[in-house]
Amino acid sequence: MNQWREEMKARTHRFSVDIIAFLDTIPDRASTTRVKDQLAGAAGGVDLNWRAACRGRSHKEFTAKLGVVVEAADEGCLDTIWNSGLSTTDTARRLRAESKELRAIFNKAERTARANEEAAERQNLRRVRSRESKRRRL
Repeated sequence: MNQWREEMKARTHRFSVDIIAFLDTIPDRASTTRVKDQLAGAAGGVDLNWRAACRGRSHKEFTAKLGVVVEAADEGCLDTIWNSGLSTTDTARRLRAESKELRAIFNKAERTARANEEAAERQNLRRVRSRESKRRRL
């Protein structure tokens, strides 16, 4: 098992669980229902989609699923809660910081995975061209 992937599984799961506990501190009102649902979905999406990415059967599948993780991590619900004054607690501050860190980590991971995909494709193309060139010479 890849240690970093396992650490990120634990970290994203902890983040998801912490978000659920945090949401219980925000009052239930018509104005908060949607943002709370969105935040719960996004946090769960990061956790579950990261696990799915780690189970990817190929590097291409991993890269594609990692893109879904990045989309979920880009939800700005915590910022909305903070900026609207719904919660400016230490917990909200900590979760916002963790959200930004996860977003940066997964954005970087996706860029790296895509660069690796492109490098592999270029290498495969060079192999194919080399074989074709050898066949023509024969």
